[in-house]
Amino acid sequence: MASILSRILGVFTGGGSDGATAKPPAATAAAAPQLYADCQIFATPQREGNQFRLAGRIEKQVNGETLVRNFIRADVFTSVDDAVETTFRKAQQIIDQHGTSLFGDGEKSRQV
Repeated sequence: MASILSRILGVFTGGGSDGATAKPPAATAAAAPQLYADCQIFATPQREGNQFRLAGRIEKQVNGETLVRNFIRADVFTSVDDAVETTFRKAQQIIDQHGTSLFGDGEKSRQV
């Protein structure tokens, strides 16, 4: 009886009692990176139940070193494809708005 109830609840929350239906977060990061303004953009949407949160990272080679800027936004999508597409647009916007200051501090990794 408890198994049936947990499966029904899992349908509405995106979870499952056996874990077989839920994708691990890494399984949604299938899109190829894009190049924009000497940066590589990686879309890494995060699964939250039946939705995907906009998330990604921007990488740039500076003096032979890879600098990384991670970002997560409040936007959620029902389609992983929509999340990936919007992530690339958001990353381009971040690069355009911050300009050289995005990587100007020289930190290896930080949130933006």
